[in-house]
Formats: sequence, C-alpha cells, structure tokens
Amino acid sequence: MTYLEHVGKYFMMLRLVFKRPQKFHIFYTALMKEIEDLGLKSIGIIMFISFFIGGVIALQTALNLDSPFIPDSLIGFAAKRSIILEFAPTFCCIILAGKVGSYITSSIGAMRVTEQIDALEVMGINALNFLVLPKILAALFFYPFLIILAMVLGIFGGWLAGVASGLFSGVDYIIGIQTEFNSFLIVYAMIKTLVFSFIIATVPAYHGYYVKGGSIAVGRASTQAVVWTTILIVISNYILTQLLLT
Repeated sequence: MTYLEHVGKYFMMLRLVFKRPQKFHIFYTALMKEIEDLGLKSIGIIMFISFFIGGVIALQTALNLDSPFIPDSLIGFAAKRSIILEFAPTFCCIILAGKVGSYITSSIGAMRVTEQIDALEVMGINALNFLVLPKILAALFFYPFLIILAMVLGIFGGWLAGVASGLFSGVDYIIGIQTEFNSFLIVYAMIKTLVFSFIIATVPAYHGYYVKGGSIAVGRASTQAVVWTTILIVISNYILTQLLLT
C-alpha cells in the first residue's frame, strides 16, 4: 500500500470516528477510562522528566552565558522561552507518543487479531467511534493540562538547580522569567499541544485498527505507530512554527 493510500484510509477512518455516539452513558464511561489510561497514568513520567530537564536547561544556559557582560537574569529568560516554546509542548508530546501510542496500537490491535472488533461490527456497533473517539477527546482535554504542568515544573526545576549549584541566584532567575513575558507564547504552545494530541490519539489507532496477522504483527504495528507519530509531530511542529511565529 502506498503512502497516499494510507493517507486516504486514515481520513476515511476519521470520517467514521466522528459520528454521534449511540449511547451516551457508555461513551461517558469509556471517556473516563481513557482519561485515566492516557492522561492520569502519564502524569508521573511528565513530572519527573520536566523537573530534571528544566534543571539541565538552566544549568547549560548558565554555563554557556558565563560572561561578566551578560546579566544572570538572561538565564531565566532563555530557560523560560526554551521550556514554553519547545520542551514542554514538543518534547513531552514525543514522550507521550512513545508511551501512549504503543498502548493504543497494542490494545486496539489485540482486539483486531482476536476478532473482538469484528464482533462489535456484527452487533451493529461503530467500532471506530466506540474505540477511538474517547481516546481523541481524552487526549485533547487532558494533555494541555499535562503540558502546563510540564512548563511549571520545568521552570521550577531550573530555579532549584541554579540555587543548589550556585551558578546563579534565584532572584535573577525570577527576574528573567518575568522579563518580556508574552502571553501568545502560551497560546502557541497550547495550539501545538492540541495538534500533537490529535496525532498521538489517531495515528496509533489507525495502525492498531488495520493490523493484520497475529501478536507479532501487533508488535510491528506498535513500533510503526510510534515512529510515524513522532515523525508527524516533528513535521507539524515545523509547520505550526512557520505559521504562528513568523
């Protein structure tokens, strides 16, 4: 199958996904479960990575700007920009693509190879709407919260690293954070997060839903889903940056 055929099949899948759920209470239960599986269970790894990466960004910035002519407040300013613009929305979503993407592909793919999806369709249930739509909404609703949490913890980690290492003072770091604050950068990060969240939920679902074979095929599909999700996040990141910041 060519790339164009995959793209056409992907959009045909989305057309079936975005239909009105048959029973709202069943859909609500599925949505709450997906919020827990895709969102709540990812909080720990996002908090851990954000805190330490924020510290690394601040320390590296301080070491590279070690000059008496450059104010220490620039460290906080540079760390803030790096975390808000790229680290929190892009890097964290790539991490989620690996963790969540493989889960989505393997769970849906296992249902496909064990003929559970065929059973749903025989009963007249729109399997794509039933399985994929709650995942999309859970990602769109919860991942912006995760990214905001990553921003806060990343900036705090940078402050703590500077204070603990003595490379710069906490006051100068806070002054740098407050310097030239542009609220549009948060909007830009949230727009990227929503686009990335949609990719994270739909691309792995596509690979899982159309998998053919047995458990080995499901494993291959999970790997392909993570790779393609990451590629699409990087490409869309470039396009959104061109559209929104230039």
